[in-house]
Amino acid sequence: MKDILDKLDQRRAQARLGGGEKRVEAQHKRGKLTARERIELLLDHGSFEEFDMFVQHRSTDFGMEKQKIPGDGVVTGWGTINGRTVFLFSKDFTVFGGSLSEAHAQKIVKVQDMALKMRAPIIGIFDAGGARIQEGVAALGGYGEVFRRNVMASGVIPQISVIMGPCAGGDVYSPAMTDFIFMVRDTSYMFVTGPDVVKTVTNEVVTAEELGGAKVHTTKSSIADGSFENDVEAIL
Repeated sequence: MKDILDKLDQRRAQARLGGGEKRVEAQHKRGKLTARERIELLLDHGSFEEFDMFVQHRSTDFGMEKQKIPGDGVVTGWGTINGRTVFLFSKDFTVFGGSLSEAHAQKIVKVQDMALKMRAPIIGIFDAGGARIQEGVAALGGYGEVFRRNVMASGVIPQISVIMGPCAGGDVYSPAMTDFIFMVRDTSYMFVTGPDVVKTVTNEVVTAEELGGAKVHTTKSSIADGSFENDVEAIL
């Protein structure tokens, strides 16, 4: 039994590393916290209960069967803030850029359903670039399920989104349907697609900040409800 528990602890430790020490270090160099650090900062100490820590994607195309990381790019679960129950998910940019796969979407949908059933707030922490292209329509179908629950929860439970990285596509559409959106200046962006695609299609040169930065969305588009200097300030 002790051997089994030791192996379980090893698997948990591996899952908590996300994409590995080098990618975590790169995340910190950008001035950003990791998905788990954000959760730890947000919730009451010791209150977080994680779901589906060992879930992995099921894709076998484009060599993806050789690239499997526990958690599949999103940390999900529930905890308390000042003693009040909340459900949440935090996208992990160190794992496949936080991109959404079918399994990744199912993890999010699970906590959305639980939040709705419990009539508890749900918080999404976004640091991701959209759908995982290797999975094609399976990933896009996952977004459909997430969007459906955004609509079902509207007016029933509080839905809060915190944008903490370069988010595009579905990782912008879902937050746009939530009640409150907060961003981090200079490190978070919201756009349908990025500056490179805009230049290719329209030949217009724009920076990420001009296209979808915190200033744009808090002073012009009014999509975001507030912007903050860094991850810590945004969460606290």
